[in-house]
Amino acid sequence: MSDDPHTRRQIESIAEDNRPLLVLDVDEVVLEFLGPFMRWLESEGFSFRAQSFALNGNIFDSEGSAAAKETVESLITRFFEVQHEWQILAPGFSNALDSLSQKAQIVLLTAMPHRHFAAREALLTSLSVPYPLVTTEKAKGPAVSLLHGGRDAPVAFIDDMAYNLLSVAKALPSATLIHLMAHRPMRDLMPPLPDSIIAAEDWPMAARKAREALGI
Repeated sequence: MSDDPHTRRQIESIAEDNRPLLVLDVDEVVLEFLGPFMRWLESEGFSFRAQSFALNGNIFDSEGSAAAKETVESLITRFFEVQHEWQILAPGFSNALDSLSQKAQIVLLTAMPHRHFAAREALLTSLSVPYPLVTTEKAKGPAVSLLHGGRDAPVAFIDDMAYNLLSVAKALPSATLIHLMAHRPMRDLMPPLPDSIIAAEDWPMAARKAREALGI
């Protein structure tokens, strides 16, 4: 179970559902994150050079020096405060879930400070994304397990980070794990995925794999 009381309350507010469950990460899955973040960095006098699969070490100031970890964390926080001005839907997302939403419960699970919940929910609503949102500041596995609630139905989880997928595998071994990342240059720098994770090239493939996993 999730040990984050805010996350628990958000999950408990979602109507009980016995349908198959599809849980989606938000950044780089539902919304583009890296592309908009890079453009915002440039507006702030920074640049992003995709040299490794990380944010730290890839962000540089106007003098060409790598930004310190504390600076990177501050930049991410500031970006979340203006996300509604920059982030857009990931390619292919709009039509991908048409055949899923009638037969599965779809929930969005994003790892970000709870104080950004209202801004993120408003952004998703403005982009016509109707699914309930849950924020977590802890590992995602317990949250997905709590969302599943022991229902007698399959669950699939889509995320861009292997450690989130593996967290769900630990908490809910029956879950089907699907990796999807909208920003291809960064994805090319990603270490190989464990065999237990399905790699999806794009949203049509991710949706197809989710339908197969959920039996719908």
